[in-house]
Amino acid sequence: MLTLDAETARACLAFDRLVPTLRDAFVAGCEAPERHHHHGVGNADDSTLLLMPAWSERYMGIKVVSVFPGNGKRGMPGLHASYLLCDADTGKHLAMIDGDQITARRTAAASALGASYLAREDARELLVLGAGRIGSLMAEAYASVRPIERVRVWNPTAANAERLVRDLNAQGFEADVVTDLEAAVRAADCVVGATLSTAPLIRGAWLQPGVHVDLIGSFSPAMREADDEVFERARVFVDVFGALHESGDLIEPIRSGALAETDIQADLASLCRGERPGREHDNEITVFKAVGTALEDLASATLIYEAHQT
Repeated sequence: MLTLDAETARACLAFDRLVPTLRDAFVAGCEAPERHHHHGVGNADDSTLLLMPAWSERYMGIKVVSVFPGNGKRGMPGLHASYLLCDADTGKHLAMIDGDQITARRTAAASALGASYLAREDARELLVLGAGRIGSLMAEAYASVRPIERVRVWNPTAANAERLVRDLNAQGFEADVVTDLEAAVRAADCVVGATLSTAPLIRGAWLQPGVHVDLIGSFSPAMREADDEVFERARVFVDVFGALHESGDLIEPIRSGALAETDIQADLASLCRGERPGREHDNEITVFKAVGTALEDLASATLIYEAHQT
């Protein structure tokens, strides 16, 4: 069995390859059962253990993820993951792959894939909430599908925002740190939430016509990045319909009556297959709520494994 480390995984998952790979995977589909959630594992009350299996005609695999939000106080990432890829005919274990790179890069790539249908074609200014592993990838991912030039970063810890801005400037973006979140949201073409917030950060009253809001962080009922008014003002899309029962960003607006399940315009598979329209005009507000799916992990792991084989 191969062991493929983080650097190998990262090198195989360039966004100009990964985004089209995910598009093809959503078109083809695969078996991806609902993920298993186990909360309060180990020695942390706010921790989560996720198990995410999937299988297709050629491969099957499972990702194991541990989410420990308190790790930020230790100077450590809050998420750690590993991926086991197997042969679908024999069950043979083919590779153990660094799951942190898979998780971060496929998450950013799925958001960029959503933006390719939902963000204005002339979108140039990106606001990123969160300067962690996933937030640090969003500019590169979005730039693979839209002409992003300016990136603004908001983060509760200023030093982390400043670090990311230095990295983004080195990549050729015009980047800066923002502290006035309302003003930054009002000015942005695309707003990305990549935080572990449990309370709304983005207010619907701040949204301007034509903005695209991309909510990544809330993957449990206790987590939120946007208030109810965001969903009242927008056409809402999801990566998978399971998000309706997993994310506080959808559960709470549905509970309050601000959003109905029937208001969801489409999932990502329907967009990729051309079964449902994405953005219909430049002035509408769009929201893409993603919780991630094992389909994305399997597609990413397959891309890494087959690239390594050649």
